[in-house]
Amino acid sequence: MDVRPKKALGQHFLKNPQTARKICEAVPQGNINLLEIGPGMGVLTRWLINRFGEKLKVVELDRRAVEYLKEQMPDLSHDNVVQGDFLSIAFCRFFTGAFHIVGNFPYNISTQILFRVLENRLQVPSVTGMFQLEVAQRIAAGPGSKTYGILSVLVQAFYDTQILFTLPETAFYPPPKVKSAVIQLIRKPEQQLPCDESMFFKIVKQSFQQRRKTLRNSLKIFIREGQSLPSDLEGRRPEQLSVEEFIRLTLILQ
Repeated sequence: MDVRPKKALGQHFLKNPQTARKICEAVPQGNINLLEIGPGMGVLTRWLINRFGEKLKVVELDRRAVEYLKEQMPDLSHDNVVQGDFLSIAFCRFFTGAFHIVGNFPYNISTQILFRVLENRLQVPSVTGMFQLEVAQRIAAGPGSKTYGILSVLVQAFYDTQILFTLPETAFYPPPKVKSAVIQLIRKPEQQLPCDESMFFKIVKQSFQQRRKTLRNSLKIFIREGQSLPSDLEGRRPEQLSVEEFIRLTLILQ
């Protein structure tokens, strides 16, 4: 059976087995379950099976790819191949406890995958995945960078981030029009922020939606009558604040 990449699903299959091996070896060790998102034809899956065995499950939206994996990978239990959309499927379909996430993620939903991870961060201690290089740089960007934004702050609030290596367009079939990077997220020991987390999310999003404005102007809806922001914060723009300063800002406004 031949599985052809579908443009509508954002599929670009990894070609080089050695690159797949590097991704597999980067996944943290330990007696923990693993979920691969979007295995396609299983170039990465083969390495993961060898290392994780029955602890590996895969979730794939493409029905033909699911049939291919069941047919071509006898060491992968059919019960461990879940057909569905990671963005909407209940996590209890995969595991009841914690699990690592790995994959050559479809680029058209990679950011949404991260937001789903954030929503379920207590269950996901690490993510090792392939992203469009521009998105990977945005995730890992620090304060003062032009690419530093909502995704940077929210991910880095809960995960230590690192770009492991980059790949050219020719590493995939069909080749995308962008370069790619494998990035790893390791959840921080402190699993909760010392502030109202719901408000933290709202403040970060509101700040960057008006990123050219100073915080004094962009956060007016959160500032109570008669209240003012500290002088070292009110005249700054959101891209100048660290995660710790956004936490401090939330504590002031909550």
